[in-house]
Order: sequence, then C-alpha cells, then structure tokens
Amino acid sequence: MTAAVTAPSSLRDSGARVFRRTVPLTLGALALLAVLGALLIGGGSWPAALSVDLSEPLSSVSDWIIDNRDSHPLFLYFFGHISNAVTLSVRGVYLLLLAAGWAGVTAAAGLIAWRVAGVRLAVTAAAAFAVCGLLGMWVPTMQTLALMIVAVAASVLLGALLGLAAGLSDRTFRALRPVLDTMQVLPAFAYLLPVVLVFGIGVPAAVLATVVYAAPPMARLTALGLRDADPGVLEASASLGATRRQRLLSARVPLARKELLLGVNQSIMMALSMAVIASVIGAGGLGDRVYQALASVDVGAALAAGIPIVLLAVVFDRTAAAAGDDDTGPVALPSRLGWALALAGTLLVAVAGRLAGRQEWPQSWYVAIAEPVNRAVDWMTAHLYSGVPVIGGTADWAAGFTAWVLDPLRDGLQALPWWAMLLLVGALALLIGTWRTALTAVLAMAAIGVLGVWNDSLDTLAQVLAAVAVTLVLGFAVAVAAARSARVERVLRPVLDVFQTMPQFVYLIPVVALFGVGRAPAVAAAVVYALPAVVRITTQGLRGVDPVAMESARSLGATGWQQLRQVQLPLARPALLLAVNQGVVLVLAVVIIGGLVGGGALGYQVVFGLAQGDLATGLVAGAAIVCLGLMLDRVTQPARKEA
Repeated sequence: MTAAVTAPSSLRDSGARVFRRTVPLTLGALALLAVLGALLIGGGSWPAALSVDLSEPLSSVSDWIIDNRDSHPLFLYFFGHISNAVTLSVRGVYLLLLAAGWAGVTAAAGLIAWRVAGVRLAVTAAAAFAVCGLLGMWVPTMQTLALMIVAVAASVLLGALLGLAAGLSDRTFRALRPVLDTMQVLPAFAYLLPVVLVFGIGVPAAVLATVVYAAPPMARLTALGLRDADPGVLEASASLGATRRQRLLSARVPLARKELLLGVNQSIMMALSMAVIASVIGAGGLGDRVYQALASVDVGAALAAGIPIVLLAVVFDRTAAAAGDDDTGPVALPSRLGWALALAGTLLVAVAGRLAGRQEWPQSWYVAIAEPVNRAVDWMTAHLYSGVPVIGGTADWAAGFTAWVLDPLRDGLQALPWWAMLLLVGALALLIGTWRTALTAVLAMAAIGVLGVWNDSLDTLAQVLAAVAVTLVLGFAVAVAAARSARVERVLRPVLDVFQTMPQFVYLIPVVALFGVGRAPAVAAAVVYALPAVVRITTQGLRGVDPVAMESARSLGATGWQQLRQVQLPLARPALLLAVNQGVVLVLAVVIIGGLVGGGALGYQVVFGLAQGDLATGLVAGAAIVCLGLMLDRVTQPARKEA
C-alpha cells in the first residue's frame, strides 16, 4: 500500500492564487475579443486592406546599395576599412596556422587543454585534430579555424561591451533586450542578404554574419553575471571606498567569471554552427565542403567534413567548461610557468615539424570514409525507404505524417478567421503570462498579417508545432530515463554532443534520403536538432529536484511513477518550461533551413530571397519568422507574476 505524494503546499497555494487571478482575466479577454471579432466583417485570411507592401521601398534600398557600393564614402571609408581589417585578420591567423604545421597546431591544442583541464582532455584535443587530418580535411579545418578565431574574438569583444552596458544600466538592458532577441531569432539566411549587399561575397561577409549570430549569447550572459553579483560583496567593496571602476574590476567581474566563460563557450558553439551557413556566401573551409556535398547529395563527403566541425565543437566546449570550473586544478604549476612551458612545447614541436618537412598532413595517412558511408546510406535507402513488411517504409511514414498531421494542422490554422487566431494567441499567452506578454504575442502575430505573409506563416507554424510535439514526447521520455540512471546519461552524452554540434546540413542529407523531399523531412531534421537541448535541460531539472522532497516521497512508500508525477515534475516545472521554450526556438531555426528540401512557406521565401538577391522577399519572410518566434516565446515562457 503506497501513500499518495503531492508537491509542497506552498507550490499548490501559489498555483491556486495564479489560477484564481488568471481565469477571470482570461475569460474576460475571451468574451471581449469574441464580441469584437463577431462585429468584424469577414474572416479567414488576413484582409489585404490591413497589409503593407514593403517590396518597393526595400527594392529601392537594395538598388541604392548596389549602385553606390563602389563610390559612396560610407562604403569606401567605413565599410571598406572593416572589410579590409577582417580579411587581413583571417589571412594572418590562417598563415600562422599553416606555418605551425599540423604538428604544431596539434601540440598547441593538446598543451592548452592540458593547462586548462588536465591530461585526459589534452589527449582528446590532440586526437580530435589528428582525426581531422586522417579524414583529409586538414587544410579546410585550418581555414574554418582561422575564420572562427577572428569571428569568436570579435563576438566576445562586442558581446562583452554590450553586456557590460546592459549589466550596469537598467535602461540599456531594457533597450538591448529586443535587439538581442531579434539577432538570435532572425534566421541566418535572412541577414546574409543585407551583409552580402554591403560587403559582397567573401570572408568579410561570412565573419560579420557569424558575429551577428554569435555575439548575443555573450551579451546576455555578461549582463546576467554582472546584474546577479552578490549585493553584500558590492556593498562591502563600496564601504571600503572603492570607486565604481574598482568595484567593477575587483568585485563584479570576478563574481561573474562563470557566466563570462559560459558566454565565451556559447559564442564558440554558435559560431561553429554558422560554419556551413556562412559557406553560402564564401566562407570556405569545412562548411563549403559540406555545402558542396549537399548539392551533390553525397552523404559520405558531407560526413567527412561534418565530423571535424563536431570535434572542434567538442574540444572547445570541454576546454571552456573546464576553464570555468574553479575546482578543476588540473596541473600543479604556477600559472606563468605552466603557460610558458606550453608555449615552449608548441614552438619546439612546430620547429621540429618544419625541419622534418612535415608541415602538411601526409596523404598516405588519409582514411577515406565517404565510400563506405555512401554504401551504408544506399543500403538503408534500398531496404528502408519502401517495401518493408508490416510497418511500411520511411517514405510511407513521411507520407502518412504529412497527410494525417501536417496537412490537417496547416489547413485548420489557415481556416481560422484571422481575429480568432489573434484571440487564441492572446488567450494562451494570458494563461501563463501577464497582459503585457499577451499583448506582445498578439501584436507579433498581427505584424505577420501586416507584412502580407499570413498563410505562409501559418504553414510554417504548423510545421513548428508538429515538430515540437514530437520533440517533447521523445525528449521527455529519454530525459526521464537519463535522470533515473547515471549509466544511461553517460551513454547518451556523446550521442547528444554529436547531434547538437553536427551542422544541420549534414543530417539533412540522410533525412532526405530516407524520407524524400517535402515538409516531413524538414520536421524530422528539426526534431533531431532540437532533441538534445530538450533532453539536457529536462534531465538537469529532474536531477535538481530537492533531495529532501524525494526522500520524503520514498519514505512514504511512493512508487517511482508517483515520485515522478507528483514530486519531480511539479518541482522541475521551470526547467520543463525552459525545455519547451528552447525546443520551440531550435525547431523554428531548422524548419526554416528545411525550406531547402521542400519545406516551403517562410523558409523557402528566405532562401529564394538570398538566391535571387531579392531583399524584399528575404527580409519580409525573415521579419515574419522573428514575429513568429517572439509570439511562440511569449506563449511558451511564462512571465513572473506577483504572488
């Protein structure tokens, strides 16, 4: 006989208060909006009279940029200098890497990891760079590494300055928040077009697009660390007569060390995730190899170029995480002596390699994996695509998912009167937020109609909702297993690392090979990309539940299911909501890339705008995606309410 276990009474009381306050407001808003909606003439799609055509002004801007790019002082003396500085910086780093040779670069990676995290990570780092050479990707890896070093340095510097301003000023923080939201939600393809218009195709455009994408996490985390500094420490510093600058350097920044290093880590990961997308505008390196493989549907070549990107991401992630751990203490040497030994070792190995004539990775050491991988993909396509007894093939699954889930969901959303859609969005946002978040969600949805892409946005919304539903079902199930078993979590960790750091283009190819072209493969790729984040956040939330509450539940004889349903899930609610929110954001990012493989809707318009140089089409679709992401964020992430 087991006793029923419930969440703490304070949690229930808080939930009851929120319920009592929210329901009347929601019902009142529903009634008011229903009356207003009934008085409106017509329904269905967004009225054309309420739309604004931006194609003409945006086309005029595009034409002016093209006509004046080679003569106007703004381009000659401002953007031109920026372009030259970026080009020279990337070239200088690349030449330095080539001069060090494969032996020097591998030694540098190993010795830096040794200084930061110890022998185990040093071996991992050296092995990762060696694998890049074995796959025949040494030169492309150095090209990508040079571009990433410059882009990450610029992202960290820009993000730190913005975060510093936001962390020290509430007004600046409020002003920067929507800007950072836009920079992160706006799909990369959308802002590639204006960057190309200004800087042309090449390395400068690729670096600057990467900086725009990778700087916001650094800015957010810097601001968070500075704003959350211990008030007691700051007050003690001020009482000792420290100036504002001294308090910043001696108190705020040291207290925010972990957040700053996490910001660096996230900027690195975001920059690497841009490696393939930036290749579309001339970044070169590993991303260009992946993109060329996508064009020829060569899964093996794409995997050979994608694996080095994953390895770089894993090494940088582990090194940055170890640098932020105060308890690591990997090497018992004075800091200056240790770094001097690391530098001396790197120079010694680089000089030895140069004297031995071994600067380039020997071709005799190459390991070709493209052909075996392509044979495996061909076998899967031949045996799993169709004709599988009883369960059918992957093509049948894709067709069934499209016919029974995507089509009805899209048709249902598009059949709703536009005012009913606004009413629904406002009600959902009001249920878990405040009237301000509800108003923001409604205005974001209305802006989509004003931009004239209502039906395409609802098509994209249907794909996002379907992908999020599948992601959450799979993610929560896997996270529960990982939270209950340390062995399962250890097994899953490298798998999640690979899926989270592998460029979207790489697994878009086998997904297309298995499921064909259309909206279903776009959804499948989105699920694969978003699943790791949902699993990690949910697992951490379930594991972080108060041990006292769990022990109390066990002492009352609760079963494992009762502990999960009545204790862990209620207490881990903030983490679960964050997992839902992040799942929505990540799914939205990849559904857009799915426009390359038949996903259609807004994703196709963004890609079409970039391919055709159509600034109006690309930016309008990109702005609609930002509005869609803002609406989904407000609907899935509750605002803080007063008790």
